[in-house]
Amino acid sequence: MTRQHTVVESPYGPLTLVATDGVLSGLYMVQQRHRPDEETFGEPDPAPFGETFRQLEAYFAGELKQFDLPMRLDGTPFQQGVWDQLRQIPYGETRTYGELADALGKPAASRAVGLANGKNPIGIIVPCHRVIGSTGSLIGYGGGLDRKQRLLAHERGAPEAALF
Repeated sequence: MTRQHTVVESPYGPLTLVATDGVLSGLYMVQQRHRPDEETFGEPDPAPFGETFRQLEAYFAGELKQFDLPMRLDGTPFQQGVWDQLRQIPYGETRTYGELADALGKPAASRAVGLANGKNPIGIIVPCHRVIGSTGSLIGYGGGLDRKQRLLAHERGAPEAALF
Protein backbone atom coordinates (compact mmCIF):
# COMPACT_ATOMS: atom_id res chain seq x y z
CA MET A 1 0.00 0.00 0.00
CA THR A 2 1.48 3.32 -1.12
CA ARG A 3 0.37 6.59 0.47
CA GLN A 4 1.08 10.08 -0.80
CA HIS A 5 -0.13 13.51 0.21
CA THR A 6 -0.06 17.15 -0.75
CA VAL A 7 -1.41 20.38 0.69
CA VAL A 8 -3.58 22.73 -1.36
CA GLU A 9 -4.78 26.20 -0.40
CA SER A 10 -8.52 26.83 -0.30
CA PRO A 11 -10.91 29.56 0.84
CA TYR A 12 -11.28 27.44 4.01
CA GLY A 13 -7.59 27.19 4.79
CA PRO A 14 -5.01 24.61 3.74
CA LEU A 15 -6.40 21.19 2.82
CA THR A 16 -4.29 18.07 3.09
CA LEU A 17 -5.10 15.55 0.38
CA VAL A 18 -4.10 11.92 0.89
CA ALA A 19 -4.03 9.14 -1.72
CA THR A 20 -3.78 5.41 -1.09
CA ASP A 21 -2.47 3.49 -4.09
CA GLY A 22 -3.18 6.55 -6.24
CA VAL A 23 -6.83 6.94 -5.13
CA LEU A 24 -8.08 9.83 -2.98
CA SER A 25 -8.50 8.53 0.58
CA GLY A 26 -8.38 11.69 2.67
CA LEU A 27 -9.11 15.41 2.65
CA TYR A 28 -8.35 17.03 5.98
CA MET A 29 -8.58 20.59 7.23
CA VAL A 30 -6.18 22.21 9.66
CA GLN A 31 -7.20 21.49 13.27
CA GLN A 32 -9.85 19.02 12.12
CA ARG A 33 -11.26 16.70 14.72
CA HIS A 34 -10.37 13.06 13.92
CA ARG A 35 -7.48 14.15 11.70
CA PRO A 36 -5.02 11.24 11.50
CA ASP A 37 -1.38 11.66 12.49
CA GLU A 38 0.56 13.26 9.67
CA GLU A 39 3.04 10.36 9.72
CA THR A 40 0.26 8.23 8.16
CA PHE A 41 -0.12 10.54 5.13
CA GLY A 42 2.84 9.11 3.22
CA GLU A 43 5.37 10.90 1.09
CA PRO A 44 4.71 14.40 -0.24
CA ASP A 45 3.80 14.08 -3.92
CA PRO A 46 1.14 16.06 -5.82
CA ALA A 47 1.08 13.58 -8.75
CA PRO A 48 -2.09 11.60 -7.81
CA PHE A 49 -4.19 14.71 -7.22
CA GLY A 50 -4.51 16.47 -10.60
CA GLU A 51 -8.22 15.77 -11.10
CA THR A 52 -8.94 16.44 -7.42
CA PHE A 53 -7.25 19.86 -7.76
CA ARG A 54 -9.31 20.64 -10.85
CA GLN A 55 -12.62 19.66 -9.27
CA LEU A 56 -11.93 21.44 -5.98
CA GLU A 57 -11.01 24.61 -7.85
CA ALA A 58 -14.25 24.40 -9.87
CA TYR A 59 -16.25 23.77 -6.67
CA PHE A 60 -14.72 26.76 -4.90
CA ALA A 61 -15.43 28.90 -8.00
CA GLY A 62 -19.10 27.86 -7.80
CA GLU A 63 -18.88 25.99 -11.13
CA LEU A 64 -19.03 22.39 -9.84
CA LYS A 65 -22.04 21.05 -7.98
CA GLN A 66 -21.14 17.36 -7.74
CA PHE A 67 -17.73 15.74 -7.47
CA ASP A 68 -16.90 12.79 -9.69
CA LEU A 69 -13.71 11.28 -8.33
CA PRO A 70 -12.60 7.76 -7.50
CA MET A 71 -12.35 7.52 -3.72
CA ARG A 72 -11.28 5.02 -1.14
CA LEU A 73 -13.23 5.46 2.09
CA ASP A 74 -12.04 3.02 4.73
CA GLY A 75 -14.52 2.46 7.54
CA THR A 76 -17.04 0.11 9.07
CA PRO A 77 -20.07 -1.01 7.04
CA PHE A 78 -22.23 1.44 9.03
CA GLN A 79 -19.82 4.32 8.36
CA GLN A 80 -19.75 3.37 4.67
CA GLY A 81 -23.55 3.55 4.62
CA VAL A 82 -23.57 6.98 6.23
CA TRP A 83 -20.90 8.28 3.84
CA ASP A 84 -22.89 6.94 0.90
CA GLN A 85 -25.95 8.83 2.16
CA LEU A 86 -23.85 12.01 2.45
CA ARG A 87 -22.92 11.77 -1.23
CA GLN A 88 -26.63 11.71 -2.08
CA ILE A 89 -27.41 15.07 -0.45
CA PRO A 90 -27.71 17.55 -3.33
CA TYR A 91 -25.52 20.63 -3.54
CA GLY A 92 -26.99 23.53 -1.57
CA GLU A 93 -29.34 21.29 0.45
CA THR A 94 -29.13 19.90 3.97
CA ARG A 95 -30.38 16.84 5.82
CA THR A 96 -30.69 16.17 9.52
CA TYR A 97 -28.92 13.37 11.34
CA GLY A 98 -32.36 11.83 11.91
CA GLU A 99 -33.19 11.93 8.20
CA LEU A 100 -29.94 10.10 7.41
CA ALA A 101 -30.71 7.52 10.11
CA ASP A 102 -34.18 7.00 8.58
CA ALA A 103 -32.67 6.62 5.10
CA LEU A 104 -30.39 3.90 6.49
CA GLY A 105 -33.40 2.09 7.96
CA LYS A 106 -32.16 2.79 11.51
CA PRO A 107 -34.40 5.60 12.78
CA ALA A 108 -33.00 5.41 16.34
CA ALA A 109 -29.39 5.77 15.16
CA SER A 110 -29.09 9.54 14.70
CA ARG A 111 -26.27 9.75 17.28
CA ALA A 112 -24.36 6.93 15.55
CA VAL A 113 -24.90 8.77 12.26
CA GLY A 114 -23.37 11.85 13.86
CA LEU A 115 -20.32 9.89 14.99
CA ALA A 116 -19.85 8.33 11.55
CA ASN A 117 -20.35 11.73 9.92
CA GLY A 118 -17.59 13.17 12.12
CA LYS A 119 -15.18 10.45 11.01
CA ASN A 120 -15.72 11.11 7.30
CA PRO A 121 -12.18 10.95 5.87
CA ILE A 122 -12.89 13.04 2.76
CA GLY A 123 -14.46 16.30 3.90
CA ILE A 124 -16.07 18.73 1.44
CA ILE A 125 -16.06 16.14 -1.40
CA VAL A 126 -18.13 13.77 0.76
CA PRO A 127 -20.33 16.61 2.01
CA CYS A 128 -20.63 16.06 5.75
CA HIS A 129 -21.08 19.83 6.10
CA ARG A 130 -24.61 19.40 4.68
CA VAL A 131 -25.85 17.64 7.84
CA ILE A 132 -27.59 19.75 10.46
CA GLY A 133 -29.40 19.28 13.75
CA SER A 134 -33.10 18.44 13.94
CA THR A 135 -33.95 22.08 14.71
CA GLY A 136 -31.95 23.36 11.74
CA SER A 137 -28.99 24.31 13.92
CA LEU A 138 -25.41 23.97 12.78
CA ILE A 139 -23.92 21.34 15.05
CA GLY A 140 -21.16 18.80 14.97
CA TYR A 141 -18.70 19.69 12.22
CA GLY A 142 -15.18 18.30 12.59
CA GLY A 143 -13.75 21.19 10.57
CA GLY A 144 -15.34 23.76 12.89
CA LEU A 145 -18.75 25.41 12.81
CA ASP A 146 -17.35 28.54 11.13
CA ARG A 147 -16.19 26.46 8.14
CA LYS A 148 -19.49 24.57 8.05
CA GLN A 149 -21.43 27.84 7.95
CA ARG A 150 -19.16 29.21 5.22
CA LEU A 151 -19.42 26.04 3.09
CA LEU A 152 -23.21 26.09 3.32
CA ALA A 153 -23.28 29.82 2.47
CA HIS A 154 -21.01 29.13 -0.51
CA GLU A 155 -23.40 26.46 -1.79
CA ARG A 156 -26.35 28.83 -1.39
CA GLY A 157 -24.54 31.32 -3.61
CA ALA A 158 -23.76 33.86 -0.92
CA PRO A 159 -21.41 36.59 -2.14
CA GLU A 160 -17.72 35.95 -1.41
CA ALA A 161 -17.65 38.77 1.16
CA ALA A 162 -20.28 36.89 3.17
CA LEU A 163 -18.00 33.87 3.39
CA PHE A 164 -15.39 35.60 5.53
